[in-house]
Amino acid sequence: MYSIGDIAKLMGISTSAIRFYDRQGLLPFVERDKAGRRRFKPNDLNFIEVIDCLKKSGVPVKDIAHFVGLCMKGDGTLQERYDYLDKEEEMLESRISQMQKQLDFLRYKKWYYKTSVEAGTETIHFAPGTKTVDPKIKEQYETELAHCTNLRDLIDLKQNSAHNQ
Repeated sequence: MYSIGDIAKLMGISTSAIRFYDRQGLLPFVERDKAGRRRFKPNDLNFIEVIDCLKKSGVPVKDIAHFVGLCMKGDGTLQERYDYLDKEEEMLESRISQMQKQLDFLRYKKWYYKTSVEAGTETIHFAPGTKTVDPKIKEQYETELAHCTNLRDLIDLKQNSAHNQ
């Protein structure tokens, strides 16, 4: 049997998060000793890992509670649990894809500003005779990105010591 502190250390989850999960009804399987302290069995670690994963994946607590409830019902819900996780996987993959696009754009903008700082002006990215970014600038970045061996060298600004003072 494990204490809440043991579980927190083993799982890398704060005791307050575990208590939150319990208050939300996500830990119906956890036993308590005569003093009312939570006592976790080795199999409880699996449940907590699933709960923590779903929570960190953005799954609402009520949906996690429903999933835990299905688990408590036993083998008759295996297909429903699988289908639920399959749906969550699709949603998480979609969010990851969206976030990757945002990260890619942020990195492009870092390169844009890095090269502007190095040139001392943003006008290096403007279409000739305008104050509008040349549409070919992003293509230039993508070409450099495709040929670079170190992304950090491409997008990170090397600050000189005089600039930092």
